[in-house]
Formats: sequence, structure tokens, C-alpha cells
Amino acid sequence: MDSSKGPFFFLGFFLAFFLYSNAVQANQNYKDALAKSILFFQGQRSGRLPLSQSQTVRWRSVSGLADGSQAHVNLVGGYYDAGDNVKFNFPMAYTTTMLSWSALENSKPLGPQLENVQVAIRWATDYLIKCATATPGVLYVGVGDPNVDHKCWERPEDMDTVRTVYSVSRTRPGSDVAAETAAALAAASLVFRKVDANYSKLLLRTAKSVFQFAAQYRGSYSDSVGSAVCPFYCSYSGYKDELLWGAAWLLRATKDVSYRKFIDSLGAHDSTDIFSWDNKLAGARVLLSRGSLVANDRSYDQYKQQAQDFMCRILPNSPYSTTQYTKGGLMFKLPDNNLQYVTSITNLLTTYAKYMKAAKSTFNCGNILVTPNTLINLARKQVDYILGDNPMKMSYMVGYGTNYPRRIHHRGSSLPSITTHPQSFGCDGGFQQFYYTPNPNPNILVGAIVGGPNNNDFFPDERTDYSHSEPATYNNAAIVGPLAYLSGR
Repeated sequence: MDSSKGPFFFLGFFLAFFLYSNAVQANQNYKDALAKSILFFQGQRSGRLPLSQSQTVRWRSVSGLADGSQAHVNLVGGYYDAGDNVKFNFPMAYTTTMLSWSALENSKPLGPQLENVQVAIRWATDYLIKCATATPGVLYVGVGDPNVDHKCWERPEDMDTVRTVYSVSRTRPGSDVAAETAAALAAASLVFRKVDANYSKLLLRTAKSVFQFAAQYRGSYSDSVGSAVCPFYCSYSGYKDELLWGAAWLLRATKDVSYRKFIDSLGAHDSTDIFSWDNKLAGARVLLSRGSLVANDRSYDQYKQQAQDFMCRILPNSPYSTTQYTKGGLMFKLPDNNLQYVTSITNLLTTYAKYMKAAKSTFNCGNILVTPNTLINLARKQVDYILGDNPMKMSYMVGYGTNYPRRIHHRGSSLPSITTHPQSFGCDGGFQQFYYTPNPNPNILVGAIVGGPNNNDFFPDERTDYSHSEPATYNNAAIVGPLAYLSGR
């Protein structure tokens, strides 16, 4: 030791290092990003918007007030899935499940945002309940013909396309969309259990009924509804993953052993390295692993093992990794809206880390020791990348920071608001003036997470490039949990 450097020097050195380390960790404002990620859902609302403080996105107005009339039912409400004016229930239900899971696992760090998350959840569940109960033996699964809607570039407030209603039934089954709807309602029932007991009971009662329908009448909604959902939201992974996911949520909500027996009999043991609105296997396994890690029930150990196998396929240094990362450090799964996979998988990273901490647990990927912090650090890296710590110094959350996408592929955002331009632009009147223009969008859809950069960390910010510039509800729903978790650390 150099005697010229006394103990105060080293104390000062370590203090400076500590402060620097924390400054690096606190570089992003997770609480600000969290609030904005939830605010985004106001811009996606369909139906009659409230006049109260729960509608602060003022450039949106009422839309879709006749939804369901074609089938003589009321299907007003819910969310438009992305940058179009269609209500697809399959991704909407997944969005709802992920918002609910985020609320359940992060109620304390959400703080004042918990109420806003509950409002966002209820906007979806009110609609999903209508879809599940309007006609006995029928589950409505969408409103609006996507093939017609996508030929128009118009505000939701001006929609003049046919609002076709789509459904599944006993003879035209849809186990995937039905089981996902059941998962959403069951998860939401837990969110509202202490704040609105009657609503919670309605949600759970409806979830049980919809799940029974999904399990009894097997078949994919892609086959039953066809071009109304394919290729947009085809159930590419089949319906067994949704049956597992739906049963897992009903098991958590009811503690009814019949759901556990159903899960054990399902045989959904395929390995996976992805999690999304289509493939729920990884999410179901993390959810079920809670039984082992949190409740200390050894009969759930197989799901803990499957969850760990998934993590080993995601972690970049794992010998079993099947996940590509860009040079900038972004998880890269697929070129079309890659950030949806990043946010969903990141949600599983923070959730599983939380369960591991509860059990004081670690595991190995080959010779690599995995601790809760291993998962948290990767989650933080992904979130920070999305918020601007990337080669382009671009925040992929609209309205967060100063450098963010200005030309997102989103009809309502790109056309002048009805409050400033009351006249309709018509179905195709918006294309030349507002779709193809290099000008920034007039309305900022605060909080929206776009599809993100390509595998070379490049983002062109072009409205016509929908695979990178279009936001989606499920991109946002999945990041609420990680943002809350990181803001509470």
C-alpha cells in the first residue's frame, strides 16, 4: 500500500465509485417512463371517452359507437390494437393479462400509477365481458374488417368502413382466443379483488365460463375466423399454450385443484425461447413456478425447471442461449415489431427474479451461475436500450426524452385531430397528405413503444415502415411491470 494515500483517500475513492455506479443505474427516469407507458392506452381507446381526468389525451374523441350492431349486440369499447382502427380480441386479451400481471406483481412500486393501470385494465375487461356474455354459446372476438380498414388512412373518429363482427362458437371453435380471454378476466379478477369485490366476482365467473368453452370445444380461431385474423393475428403456436396459460391463471385466482389436474393432463411441455401474444408457454411456466418458489410446493418444481430452461435460452452468456443480440445489446427475435418480444420477455425476467428472491434461489445454465440480479441486469439493459441507451441515442418510447420517433405508423396520431379539423378526410383522403409526408405527426402519442430498430440497431423513423414504426398495445402492456420493478429499486 502506498503510505502517502491515507484511509480518507480510499474512503473518498469508494464513495465516488458508489455515487458513479448509482448515477449510471439511475440514468433513466423509470417513473416518468412508467407513467407514460400507461398514459399511452388512452390514445388507443375505442368507444365513448370520459370527460373526466381519466382522458387526458385530448386529441382523441368518440369512435366505434355502433360496434356490434351488425350482430345486434353492444360491443362498444375496448382498444384498437396498434396503428389501425380494428379491435382484435386475441392481442387485446393478452394485453389485459399482462397489464394485470404487472399490477399484481408490482403493486407497491407502481404507487400512484396503480390506479391508472386499473383504469386501463377495466377499459379492456368491460369490453371483454360484453364479448363473452352478449350471446349464449358465442364469444365475440373482434370488430372491424382488417382487410378493408387497412386500405384506409383515416382517424378512428371518422371510420366509415364496415364494422364487421367476428365470433367463435361450439361449431366454429376458438380455444386460443377463448382461453386467453379467460386468462385476462381471471388475472383482472385478482387486481380488483380488494378494490371492487363485485366486479372481481363478475370477472372470475365469466373467466370460468369462457375457459370451460375453450377446453370443451377444441379448435383454433384461425381456422374458424380465417382472413379476419390471418395473417395479422393468426394463432401460429396453436391453442395448447393458451389452455395452459388460461388454466394457470384460473388456478391462481381460484386455487381450485381441478385446474391443476387440467394443467397436468395437457402435456404442454415443448421448449421455447419466445413469449408474445401468440405463444404463452414461457409465461405460463413462470407463473406456475411461483408455486414452487413462493409457495414452496415441490409439485411445481417441473415448471420451475421449465422456466429456468427458458431463461437459459435467453441469457446472452448461457451455453444454451438461442437468442440473438444486436451489437448495441438489444435482444433480437424477429424483424417485425421486435420490441414486442423484448418487452414481453423482459417482463418474465423481472417477474422470475422476484420469485427467485422470495426463495433465495439461484440456478445454473451449464457452468454459468444465474442469480436474481443476473436477470434484473439483463432486464435493465433492455429497458435502458428502449429508453435511449442505444447506438442511435433514440428513445423508442414516444414522448420520453427529446429524441424519439416523430413519424409513427398510427392513423390517429398522424392526422390532424378532430378538435382542430372537424371535417372528415374520408377513407383514402389521408394517404397523400399525411401518410406519405416526411412531416412529423401532429399528435404525439405519449408513451407509445414502436416496433423498434432492425438487427443493426438502425431505425429510419418512417411512417410507411410499419414493422419498425408502428406501436401496439402489447408492446406497452408488457413493459409496465419491468418499469415499475426498476423504479422501485
